[in-house]
Amino acid sequence: MDIYGISDLHLPGGEDKPMDIFGPEWHDHAHRIASAWREMVAPEDVVLLPGDLSWAMRLSSAQQDLDFLGELPGQIVLVKGNHDLWWKSISQLRQRLPSNVYAIQNDFFPLPKGLAICGTRGWKCPTASDFTTEDERVYRRELERLRLSVGSATKAGYQPDIAMLHYPPTDESHSVSAFMEILETAGVRHCIYGHLHGYAQKQALIGLHRGVHYHLVACDATDFKPLYITSLT
Repeated sequence: MDIYGISDLHLPGGEDKPMDIFGPEWHDHAHRIASAWREMVAPEDVVLLPGDLSWAMRLSSAQQDLDFLGELPGQIVLVKGNHDLWWKSISQLRQRLPSNVYAIQNDFFPLPKGLAICGTRGWKCPTASDFTTEDERVYRRELERLRLSVGSATKAGYQPDIAMLHYPPTDESHSVSAFMEILETAGVRHCIYGHLHGYAQKQALIGLHRGVHYHLVACDATDFKPLYITSLT
C-alpha cells in the first residue's frame, strides 16, 4: 500500500470556474490530475486530500466533484479547506460520499499495522504578521479539533502516523506552533498540507523537522500529480 497526497483541486462546483485565470499552469488541470492519478495510484493505495476540493457553495453543488473522486482509484481521505464552504454537516456529507471516500472531522482513518491518519483544517498561526483577535478564536478551535482527532485514534488503540492539515502548521519563518507540538507529542511521522500557492510555496516547510516529515501537496506544487508520501508493506 502506497500513500499519496494532493490538495487544492479547486474543482468547479457546478459553475464555470476556469482556473487558468491564476496562471497557464492551471489549464485543463482537472483532466491532468485525473490522468496522472490513474497512472500512479493502485486500488489498494490511499490518497490524502487536505482541503479545497470544490468551489461549490452548497453540498448539492459539490456532488459532481465528489463523484469525480469516486471515479478515481484508491481510498481517498479528506479534510476541510478554507474554500470548502459546501462542507457544513459531517453527517450529511458522509451520506453523499462515494464508497471510496472518507471525510475526517474530530476522528481518524485507520491504516494497517495499527496506524492512523488524523487531521483538521488548521488555521494561520499566532506568529503570522496578519494574525488577528478573530484568528485567535479559530486557531484555538482548530487546535482542539486536531487534539480530538489524535485522541480518538489513540483511544481506539491506533498510533497517529500521518496528519492532514489544509493550512501549513507554521508561519513563513517556520516558528514552532502548537500544531507542530501536538504532532510531535503524538509521534506523527508525516504531516501533509496545502493552501500555499505561487510565491508562498517558496517559504513552505518541507522535509524532516523536529522528527516530523512535512509535505506540501497543493496540486500546483506537485505538477498536478499525487505526491508519494510513504508505503506500508
